[in-house]
Amino acid sequence: MSLALLTLGFALTVNAQEKKTTIELPQWVKNIKFSGYGMLQYQGQDPEGNHTNSFNLRLARFILDGKIGDFDWRAQIQGTNVKGPGEPTVQLVDLYAEWRRYPEFKIRAGQFKRAFTFENPTHPITQGWYSYANVINALSGFGDRTGEKSSGGRDIGIQVQGDLLPNANGRRLLHYQVGVYNGEGINSKDKDNRKDIIGGLWVMPIQGLRIGAFGWTGSRAGVGEKNRYALSAEYDKDEYTFRAEYLHSQGYGANLDLGDKADGWYAFGIVPVVKGKLHAKARYQTYRDNKEWNRAKTMYEIGANYYFTKNLQVNFEYARVNDRSLAKHNYNFVDLELDFRF
Repeated sequence: MSLALLTLGFALTVNAQEKKTTIELPQWVKNIKFSGYGMLQYQGQDPEGNHTNSFNLRLARFILDGKIGDFDWRAQIQGTNVKGPGEPTVQLVDLYAEWRRYPEFKIRAGQFKRAFTFENPTHPITQGWYSYANVINALSGFGDRTGEKSSGGRDIGIQVQGDLLPNANGRRLLHYQVGVYNGEGINSKDKDNRKDIIGGLWVMPIQGLRIGAFGWTGSRAGVGEKNRYALSAEYDKDEYTFRAEYLHSQGYGANLDLGDKADGWYAFGIVPVVKGKLHAKARYQTYRDNKEWNRAKTMYEIGANYYFTKNLQVNFEYARVNDRSLAKHNYNFVDLELDFRF
């Protein structure tokens, strides 16, 4: 009897050991994706009396994307020398959720890109240049002329957007977006209890082409009113990218001596020389921080981007700069970058 019991106990023990325990993860956990990228830079320029050249860690970002039901969400942390070489800054740049059940009407809340210009929301790597255009930096909330801290074109708020008028092939011809924001940039509460309202509308008559306009009205504590608009056009298809935008701002900036108006524009083309491997590029841009030619900064840029793989590329550009705020207006500028994604 005891031998039978012993045998039965041994069999049950072996059976339990062979049985595997599995833990089923919820779907929202399975939907989380981790990614990121880094941008390494060498830059030099020779304005009279102020020659510089330096290696720089331009940007590093770590991103979590996920999906819960009809909601997409993103959290993104950035490390950059935004204050200058040797003064690194780590900060939260994106944290938002978006309800995306219907393509005609989506709602996004949190901290994210402002709904202003075509260039502002483009990825820093796919944007293709050493930096966003000077007018975008000054009037879209990067290093804004109002004195707002560098915010990467972002703010905290809520936005609705959607795509309307599908054609026979299902491609939608009209996009709209309207957002309400604090008006203070990233990681900042509203300091004057007055919100910024930004909207954009564009048509897409043929595949790859967008033609649009944007408006922005609001204020910033300690500076006052800001009213801006932008006119934009872009063609992006089959590795050919052409974009042009004009921005105008009315409202005093941090430097009151510059007056209450500023404007600027840019136009560029990026075309494949060897598809998937080598792109050539040229850009013309002007920014006038007082809307007068006596302080206009114009850059004539040429360069190339080479892709080792889709996740690793090297970019080069040369620019001839004309800065009328300097005693000697003209100087040279070069930039070389190694960019990678993971």
